[in-house]
Amino acid sequence: MPDPDRADGWELSLDGAPQSHVDLAEPTRLAFAYQRRLGHIADLAAPPGHPVNALHLGGGGLTLARYLAVTRPRSAQQVAEPDERLTALVRRVLPLPDGARVRVRAADARDVLGRVPDGWADLIITDVFDGTRTPAHCSSAEFLDAVRRALRPGGWYAANLTDGPPLAHLRGQVATALSRFAAGALAADAAVLRGRRFGNGILCARDGALPAEDLSRRLARAPSPARLLPGRDLTDFTAGAPVVPALTATASPLPPAGTFG
Repeated sequence: MPDPDRADGWELSLDGAPQSHVDLAEPTRLAFAYQRRLGHIADLAAPPGHPVNALHLGGGGLTLARYLAVTRPRSAQQVAEPDERLTALVRRVLPLPDGARVRVRAADARDVLGRVPDGWADLIITDVFDGTRTPAHCSSAEFLDAVRRALRPGGWYAANLTDGPPLAHLRGQVATALSRFAAGALAADAAVLRGRRFGNGILCARDGALPAEDLSRRLARAPSPARLLPGRDLTDFTAGAPVVPALTATASPLPPAGTFG
């Protein structure tokens, strides 16, 4: 749907839920708060302007792939998006910037992840939804083992997660990530972190040090400020939640009625 407030803006909605926003005139403009937070992580994944190998699990409007193509020219990017009709629509209505090296694979996220060579990716972004829920097979410790295999040493992992009170799913996902990576941080609205409403949490993790102070400043300056939980604060947030194996993994909770208007 065209954005009534911006001549070159478009919003992609799937099953009644806003999925992504694209500004063809300004592809570095990330309109949705959760996408801006992922963009902050992408900005810190390598020195400014340095190309990266990026894997996007979940395609949608290819918003973050566009962002990286402009902010990090010559980056090699792969995208897992099983909906071929959606990809064809996006390519026709929302063409990628000139020179963008983006390959979209029409396959499930786990299948695409399994084909990536060991240590290929500098950055892996997971934004996988089946309707309005992240599927169980992308929510387990085994899934993160596959992510680690595909990441180069010190590479970055970022995931868009959704949950609401009592935050059992989000706590389990954080606990699972902390069992696989040396460092992690979670960015979200304060009301979401306090379990007062349903919303997005952006998890990032890696085996190297996380520039938590830099990321926290970027999040605080954003139009929709977010709180960052790194280190001990993140461990405390899990409240003792167990690691989630594939055998017991579940899809993320359904959003409450009226969440998307």
